[in-house]
Amino acid sequence: MTDRKRSIESTYKSKDTEEWLDIWFTRPIGYVLALFFDALGIHPNVVTIISIILGMFAGFCWWHTTMDWTVLGIIMLMLANFLDSADGQLARMTGKKTLWGRLLDGLAGDLWFITISFFLSLRLYDEPIPFAGGTTWGIWVFVLFFGTGFIFHARQAGLSDYYRNIYLLFHGDHSELNDSRELASQQASTPWKKRWFWKIWLFFYQNYTRGQERMTPCFQNFYADVRGKYGNQVPLELGQEFCSRTYRLLKWTNILTFNTRAITLYIILIIGEPWLYPIFELTVMNVIWLYMRAAHEKVCREMTDLI
Repeated sequence: MTDRKRSIESTYKSKDTEEWLDIWFTRPIGYVLALFFDALGIHPNVVTIISIILGMFAGFCWWHTTMDWTVLGIIMLMLANFLDSADGQLARMTGKKTLWGRLLDGLAGDLWFITISFFLSLRLYDEPIPFAGGTTWGIWVFVLFFGTGFIFHARQAGLSDYYRNIYLLFHGDHSELNDSRELASQQASTPWKKRWFWKIWLFFYQNYTRGQERMTPCFQNFYADVRGKYGNQVPLELGQEFCSRTYRLLKWTNILTFNTRAITLYIILIIGEPWLYPIFELTVMNVIWLYMRAAHEKVCREMTDLI
């Protein structure tokens, strides 16, 4: 049991950044799946693509209003999440970590929730707006779902992913923190001929990374000072100090990722009120995002003064 536990933990990015639900539920299932795919010689990127398909199918299931379709959609999204865990665990287990995998993994959640938003909007299109005297949603339901999705959900998930990788970088673990300038340079040097798809992909990914950097100006100043003074090797004591100050924020970072969103969505769908989901994104999740960002930027200002 000790050896097995140690093997599972070796597939984590860092236990500090793992949610308790992932540690006790998602990661063990993902680990078993990762062992299965490894035995078959399946690449982690293939697992990611399967997870994308299942997650998008969940959205189609929720276009229907009956409970059997609702339950099927919940099962599909849970399976997609297990595979999304398994692909990263498989990559760390086998050393098959690529930028393609990083890009696909980040794209997976976005495609899930874009598809879910589309089909829930279709579902509600002819339904009456609650407390509106019988007025139907019409085109406004697309505005509600996609407005909260593209403006708030994307920013919340993107910043949460960025903060996790910042923490991992200073903690000395498996960080996947990217620099938009390095990605832009890589994109510019990639030839159109034969690698046109990769060049376009890098264009969008560098813009995604640049968006994360724009949301974190104080961290960018702090990190620039760290690299200017110490190069790419973060001193141990500095890393420990930064992590001790930002560790308390990880619980908010985790809330803004998958589990809280998914459980809330499941409950809302089971009670048959899908319009509540974008309201939840707009209020509860956005307040947490604003607090998390302000608190993290404050720590970065303090750390800049410290060094």
